[in-house]
Amino acid sequence: MSENPKALKLFSPTRIAITIAIGLAVATYLVVRNFDIKHFENIEWTWYSTLMIFVAIIMMALRDLAYMYRIRVLTDYQINWRNSFDTIMLWEFASAISPSIVGGSGVAIYIVNKEGVKIGRSTAVVMTSALLDELFYILTVPMIILAVGYQDLFPVQLQKEIFGVTLGTQGIFLVGYFFIVLLTSIISYAVFFQPRGFKWILLWVFKLPFLRKWRHDAGDTGDDIIVTSKELRHKPFMFWVKAFGATLVSWTARYWVVNFLILAFVSLNFQEHLMVYARQLVMWVIMLISPTPGSTGVAEIAFSGFLKSFIPLGLAGTLALLWRLVSYYPYLFIGAVILPKWIRRTHVAKDAEGAESK
Repeated sequence: MSENPKALKLFSPTRIAITIAIGLAVATYLVVRNFDIKHFENIEWTWYSTLMIFVAIIMMALRDLAYMYRIRVLTDYQINWRNSFDTIMLWEFASAISPSIVGGSGVAIYIVNKEGVKIGRSTAVVMTSALLDELFYILTVPMIILAVGYQDLFPVQLQKEIFGVTLGTQGIFLVGYFFIVLLTSIISYAVFFQPRGFKWILLWVFKLPFLRKWRHDAGDTGDDIIVTSKELRHKPFMFWVKAFGATLVSWTARYWVVNFLILAFVSLNFQEHLMVYARQLVMWVIMLISPTPGSTGVAEIAFSGFLKSFIPLGLAGTLALLWRLVSYYPYLFIGAVILPKWIRRTHVAKDAEGAESK
């Protein structure tokens, strides 16, 4: 994959344009549908409102800074701060223009590898990042539910058919959560205890007739697990403290963006803060199964539905758009700016060095 330029095809102008168009169309619809001039005129904009929006932007910067630190830790500081910025921005760029159910992990391996990290370690870095993200979610959900209760987490009633069973919002959340727990447990056990045994089981399972066409991909996944295991099994305790600490900071900052945006318009007590946080955890599962790039459209609708009880009347659509303007669209524009320079630095320059060495 390290020499496969097909990975760059994800960053096509058409894909970016479609992503932006979908998001803006849905956001415009929500703003128009929910806008009420009387309620809007009652909103009082103060210096405090400006401060809270500024703090929300700082939270996004803190999230990215924590991700940059984490990737430096996971690569044993092989990537410097400047290049880690490019890596994270392009990784987020790839995720922003990929369907949420697909993600940008494949391209992320390519990006990390092009920063001079060997392909095996690049695979381990991306897989470990995913495991740490899932571990944060697995640990946070029960703690937040204990703090706020379970009854008020699902203000929106959705329906989705999964394996022939129609589930509501609560069912989707529970299935999503326990699926994440199961998958993370299996992969963690495979990485740290039985990587080769896991590959053997995968290949055996994918001998089944209806799974046989994916057997090659299953083998590749098994190889990734083995490589990741070699990279991680003997890491010191402080390596994991630093990596998970950065994960904790990055995800907490990401969720707090919404809290501070709401604070720009209304006051929240401590319990309400926790409920806003908790409902975002439910939203994350809903967004995870979105077929649209970066959950575009789905995210805005979920925001307006799950958090409308904390938002002044008539502002749900506007705040949903503001949230995406702060937390999503910047990656599209920053990524588009960085990409050409990154290609020149990691591809053109290195190709020239290779030609000279010959």
